[in-house]
Amino acid sequence: MDANVIADFGCSFTAKLKKRLFFKPIIRYIQENRPDYLYLRAFHNANPITIHFLKEVRKAGTKIVIEIPTYPYDGEYRGFWQNLLLLNDKIFRKSLAKNAEYIVTFSQDDTILGRPTIKLSNGIDLNKIPLRKLPERHPDELHLLGVAEIHFWHGFDRLINGLKQYYKNGEQETKVFFHIVGTPFNETEKNTLKKAEKGISQYVIHHGALFGDELNAAFDKCDICIGSLGRHRSGVYSMNSLKNREYAARGFAFIYSENDPDFDNEPFVLKVPADESPVDIQAIVDFSKQKFDPAAIRKKTEHLSWNTQMLKVLNVISKD
Repeated sequence: MDANVIADFGCSFTAKLKKRLFFKPIIRYIQENRPDYLYLRAFHNANPITIHFLKEVRKAGTKIVIEIPTYPYDGEYRGFWQNLLLLNDKIFRKSLAKNAEYIVTFSQDDTILGRPTIKLSNGIDLNKIPLRKLPERHPDELHLLGVAEIHFWHGFDRLINGLKQYYKNGEQETKVFFHIVGTPFNETEKNTLKKAEKGISQYVIHHGALFGDELNAAFDKCDICIGSLGRHRSGVYSMNSLKNREYAARGFAFIYSENDPDFDNEPFVLKVPADESPVDIQAIVDFSKQKFDPAAIRKKTEHLSWNTQMLKVLNVISKD
């Protein structure tokens, strides 16, 4: 592996188009260097140009493995323009997949788009994820944290609706706050949260997008993390959420609603129903009274490093 630049398209809007449409530099590199395998992360980008690129790669004798990080994904598209993009993907995705030896998936599917799968857990880099620092906290406060570019499948509105029910009869012995790091994907998501927060906005704190030390500081002020609470809305009931793994690597107990084979039976996980019911905040308060060891939680993620996960891929494709 080297750090040579194959092609530099610059930073302009035109450059953004070029890097999605012009594959000649990559094809030339593959033809000259003859790598055994190409690992491609497919982001719903099936189209004639990408298909032509993969055909040229195969002509060079390089085998192709395509990763589809979320499957099924059709339910993630909403609205006219998004569904127009999905229609394009539906037309071409099987033709794209035909060029792959395997599809890498984080689901439990044996085949996807007619191709055999290699099942992985979503990988993380532990060297880049710090272990949390335990905060000094008043015993009558509980601080929850959700980190995401907010889409409807995160279901944060379910937790906010749970807070609304929790505070319905006035002040509670334990004050629960929900911190949100990240921004809504679009105005629809923004309005959904705004509507849900009406009447209890003092308990929902928006931090916007944070990175680096600021993000770490936000984590260290909170007690329990919130994963996805609405994956059922996009038709996904089993997955290996990257966010769950990042939370665990930081040493947090966390909450989610889908099935995640790596964490479903762990004592530091609280699962909520995969439906539209408001999240039971009192159940979270009770859950939080347990003592969780951050270092022990982090240790549960050691087998989830990208090195370990990619070795699974190499073990399968090297046998062919």
